[in-house]
Amino acid sequence: MASTSAAPTLIGSVQRALRLLEAVGTHTGGAPAKQLARETGLPLPTAYHLLRTLTHEGYLLRDKGVFVLGDAARRLAEAGALQNRRSTIEGSLAHWRDTIGVPIYFAVYRDGEIELIAVADTPAVPAVDEWADFRETGHAHAIGQCLLSQLDARAREDHLDRHPVEPITPYTVRDRHALLERLNRARPTQPFVERQEYALGTVCAAIPVSTGAGAAAMAISVPLHQADRLLPAVERLRGEIGQPLSPLAFSISI
Repeated sequence: MASTSAAPTLIGSVQRALRLLEAVGTHTGGAPAKQLARETGLPLPTAYHLLRTLTHEGYLLRDKGVFVLGDAARRLAEAGALQNRRSTIEGSLAHWRDTIGVPIYFAVYRDGEIELIAVADTPAVPAVDEWADFRETGHAHAIGQCLLSQLDARAREDHLDRHPVEPITPYTVRDRHALLERLNRARPTQPFVERQEYALGTVCAAIPVSTGAGAAAMAISVPLHQADRLLPAVERLRGEIGQPLSPLAFSISI
């Protein structure tokens, strides 16, 4: 009986606290407890108790008699917005995977590291296994090469100082000098292509994309025996990304 009666009380308290947070969020300059109690339909003592609790936990701040959103509430909102953006990315990649029939990858260069944001594949068209850390092997895969090409000389040298060029397969670019030559020869209109440099039996191509938040790239991969599909598929991906109503739009901050 005790556990049965406790559950509704807990749920009710959460609901009331959320109503207070929503009410505070509608007032950019904050609002006093009496006004928040009135707007949420809560008894003043209940509102005071919940406001104190939310303030203690960092979801609210009390400033000159009014309550405003605190850092914890802002972090929660930012996390929700980030999840929505990631869901949009994943949905877009899944659409292009199904349309083109190849695995699709999306990565960014952030805080000095390569970050693989999302991958869309299926059992029928599997992605490349990340058998060697993507962050440390940017020189060996098309995504990394595409991202490194978008950095300035200092950032590129810094990255290679921290993640030296080392052979991963017999086909990996042989040294730092050869990699830099390849990056310097790159043209904005041409995809970065690597053949078995990261994973034997696989070829990959990557293209730069604009996110408004620094270097970003999208890539595809196909088995070696289907290498003739690589360039047509990546050009089709480029066309899909460039559609005016593209669901991803690539203007988001990841």
